[in-house]
Amino acid sequence: MMAAYAARIGPSILSSDLARLGSECVRMMECGADYLHLDVMDGHFVPNITFGHPMVECLRKSIGPDPFFDMHMMVSQPEQWVKPMSAAGANQYTFHLEATTNPGNLIKEIREAGMKVGVAIKPGTTVEDLAPWANQIDMALVMTVEPGFGGQKFMEDMMPKVSWLRSQFPSLDIEVDGGVGPDSIHRCAEAGANMIVSGSAVVGSDDPRSVIALLRTVVSEAIQKRSLDR
Repeated sequence: MMAAYAARIGPSILSSDLARLGSECVRMMECGADYLHLDVMDGHFVPNITFGHPMVECLRKSIGPDPFFDMHMMVSQPEQWVKPMSAAGANQYTFHLEATTNPGNLIKEIREAGMKVGVAIKPGTTVEDLAPWANQIDMALVMTVEPGFGGQKFMEDMMPKVSWLRSQFPSLDIEVDGGVGPDSIHRCAEAGANMIVSGSAVVGSDDPRSVIALLRTVVSEAIQKRSLDR
């Protein structure tokens, strides 16, 4: 039996040389990335500020229609940016459950804007809080660091969240983000994650192509094993 989900690797472009963002995105796609993970931070929801929809629009114009832009919206008013991000060329809008009082309505707005829907939870948020929305979304993002800064250590104690989601929602795309690289990929894959965000481990590598290939192989093998075990 084929699993309903596939291994996908999304470099986090915030780890790249921001002065050369367009060419860095192209480089990542040429190295075998399946999608690009774009971290939007507003200085309120998280203590850092990155970039907004004007940057996304420029990137889309510069690198063309193909790369899938997964927007990780670390912002305190996710409702405010749905239409601008859609117009800028975003493909998926991943908002934080902690940032909204009406997730159901926000999910609807994102769909109506023509984007896929992701819901992210911080390390301190239980996976049971996300569960009521899991059947209405395309992807769940389990943060494996506190969002806001790159280069943090992978939190292995988040893996039970991933395992629980995979057991309850077998066909859901489950993404992990934060400190994920060759050292932690086996734990992510075994727990059931299939969308892998990797920042410095991929973007900062001398050989991003082989790191992406390694991450994908580990996840694909875990998916295959899970479908055989069923």
